Amino acid sequence: MVDKEKIFSLYADHVNGKRVAGWRRVGLDILEQRREGCYVWDVDGKRYIDCYNSAGVFNVGRANPVIRQALIAAVATEDIGDFLLVSEAKALLASRLSEITPGDLNCVMYSVGGGEANDYAIKLARGVTGKPKIIAMERAYHGHTGFSLAAIGRERYQDPFLPMVPGFERVPLNDLDALKRALSGDAAAVMLEPVQGEGGIHCASAAFLRGARDLCDRHGALLIFDEVQTGWGRTGRMFCSEHYGVVPDIMTVGKSMSGGYYPIAATLFNARLNEFNLRHPYIHLSTFGGSDVGCRVALAVIDYIEQHDLCARAESMGNLLIERLRSVCARYPQVLREVRGMGLMIGLQFADDTHGPIMSQMLARRGLIAIYSGNETSVMRLMPALVADREVVDRIADAIADAADQLARQAPGKAAQK
Repeated sequence: MVDKEKIFSLYADHVNGKRVAGWRRVGLDILEQRREGCYVWDVDGKRYIDCYNSAGVFNVGRANPVIRQALIAAVATEDIGDFLLVSEAKALLASRLSEITPGDLNCVMYSVGGGEANDYAIKLARGVTGKPKIIAMERAYHGHTGFSLAAIGRERYQDPFLPMVPGFERVPLNDLDALKRALSGDAAAVMLEPVQGEGGIHCASAAFLRGARDLCDRHGALLIFDEVQTGWGRTGRMFCSEHYGVVPDIMTVGKSMSGGYYPIAATLFNARLNEFNLRHPYIHLSTFGGSDVGCRVALAVIDYIEQHDLCARAESMGNLLIERLRSVCARYPQVLREVRGMGLMIGLQFADDTHGPIMSQMLARRGLIAIYSGNETSVMRLMPALVADREVVDRIADAIADAADQLARQAPGKAAQK
């Protein structure tokens, strides 16, 4: 039997005690043991629906047995491979990515995680254009590595490490006039998430994305979509940009590309930009990026999403969950102000900044792992696995309705003042 308290103590001593204290406060002091589909079990036997999913890593479900077998088969005959040499796995995945990604995004640079993929997207934009400025969005999240950290729309992540890499400017998402003013002759790229995840599930409008595409074309700037969270069926399409019919010059993917088993990410771009790599074939290297094992897993993930039509399921189950949650919002406006999102990438906007941590605790008691946004504590993200069915959706909605009812009855005066 695992000694849960001992494990938590070791983690606090040697990894991060502040995290342990925080999870205890909101009732999420869970030690994962069994994992299956939409569910995870604590070592004490309690079952939870995982609505966080490590910010969208487990689109194909927790501990997916098909992906596990792909990993086992890969390690039976292969290792990670030499990152400088050609391999079948790297080539096959690159070809597959070129088939399924929008438009002419048929070239790839592999990475280990989304931050690294975004780092290379920024480097590529500057290298190709010879221009320094990157226009990112307020509330944006692109990772905690060097270039990506400079693009984040939250200063508290940056302040301990100043000065940042120079040349970044931020504008509000969906403000086309602000983007017009920011774009100038020295702009290398406009970088954005089609749905801001860490920033609170704010969706880019079709008009803004199409306007951004047009402005980039007119000013000789590149358009970068960060689809690390929105990709792999999460919003009801394989990639979120497909909802809008807007093709970026560069797109980054990661998280669920791994199947939850082996880390892998990628920066995808068109052949015109690849001329820069041909001139500088060793300009960006990643020892573990695009490992042979990781590529085999990613190929299995793509097959699984397509064969089980998880994009369509994310759309239908997402529409159902959003409909039910909007009903809860209408009943308890003193608790929930808005429900927004696409597919199974949903944000709950609370009426009070304190409601996020409180609701995390209440929902944990009701068997949900649901975490408020790191960039916005008044917003809770719901990102269950795309294998979710009607029963899972109903359990999520029922738990939130019950918690909202309890919270409304506990503090009606305070809520009414907001």
